[in-house]
Amino acid sequence: MGSNGQEHANGFHDGFHASGTAGKVITCKAAVVWGPEEPFVMEEVQVEPPQKMEVRLKILFTSICHTDLSAWKGLNEMQRVYPRILGHEAAGVVESVGEGVEDLKEGDHVVPIFNGECGECPHCRSHMTNLCARFRVDPFKSVMAGDGQPRFSVLDPATGKRRPVYHFLNTSTFAEFTVLDSACVVKINPAAPLQKMCLFSCGISTGVGAAWNCANVKEGSTVAIFGLGAVGLAVAEGARLRGASQIIGVDINSEKFGKGREMGITKFINPNDCDKPAHEVIREMTKGGADYSFECAGNLDVFREAFMSTHDGWGLTVILGIHPTPRLLPLHPMELFDGRRIVASVFGDFKGKSQLSDFVDKYMNGVGFQSYIRTIHIPYNKKPKLIWMGL
Repeated sequence: MGSNGQEHANGFHDGFHASGTAGKVITCKAAVVWGPEEPFVMEEVQVEPPQKMEVRLKILFTSICHTDLSAWKGLNEMQRVYPRILGHEAAGVVESVGEGVEDLKEGDHVVPIFNGECGECPHCRSHMTNLCARFRVDPFKSVMAGDGQPRFSVLDPATGKRRPVYHFLNTSTFAEFTVLDSACVVKINPAAPLQKMCLFSCGISTGVGAAWNCANVKEGSTVAIFGLGAVGLAVAEGARLRGASQIIGVDINSEKFGKGREMGITKFINPNDCDKPAHEVIREMTKGGADYSFECAGNLDVFREAFMSTHDGWGLTVILGIHPTPRLLPLHPMELFDGRRIVASVFGDFKGKSQLSDFVDKYMNGVGFQSYIRTIHIPYNKKPKLIWMGL
């Protein structure tokens, strides 16, 4: 989604001067969800100034991810809190910063990240993880870390009084302005086209990072990807750039195969068209199984197929899909003694604050992802719609 105003190539809009709003409450538009599967309502919300170690952003572009859709549906009842501003893939500029923020300033080009990095805790200092002790992704969190309060409020039409509007995944980007902890804001190259930077907040980073950082896909290897949404296609791009010899895409929607070819997928499987389970087809294709499989669907039955599709002795399955179901993994522990391994990846194992800007620079230098990114613009003065980017 884009904002109103005359737009420049770098994503700025005429008429925005942060000096006139810093330190003040801002009234702006936001797409607010009032309950599970209720329509997004374009509301006028008030956004408080950033407090200590917080940053207020003007969101210029935002996109929707399947995780937003799951939250909108309220699939996990324990994570339900309303009214709420969803959204976690975006790009924009810093409007103002709170006390103590030294690495960001007004006007900086930034992307918000749902998996923050404080840089000081034992987790952030360790090379073994990209999870921050305090600012890691947390679907149960709906307020700011500093004081346990939200920075949004809206007029309740039933009572005529203002009521809090809650945050989502450290970001809440379906708003013209939002407040984040500084640990969840990454400064990027000012020459980067902001309208294409949304997916570095989640989709591209999660998928490519899973192939590069988590699985460390090797040249000449075989890869199977289950679920060809934005993340699955990004995995394919990452595997292609690593020189995988065979990249197999699995999806029940054959219309995705065309885009998949652009991303380097060499063979496709629609399970509905097969007379045997997909994992058996893949084992035949690869003469024993894929070296790596990636589960990008958030479905345990699909995960089972992904696990079984890998080669015994060394096959690695990477879980990327979000699983709202209370069901547990459909595996017997003894199956792991065949040498197949399972791991999950958050944000592609990237440390957001310290590594994401370099990843953006790779894009700027033409390393890849150009064919992956496609944008759809929906102005904020139009009725909000669910849109997909990167498909």
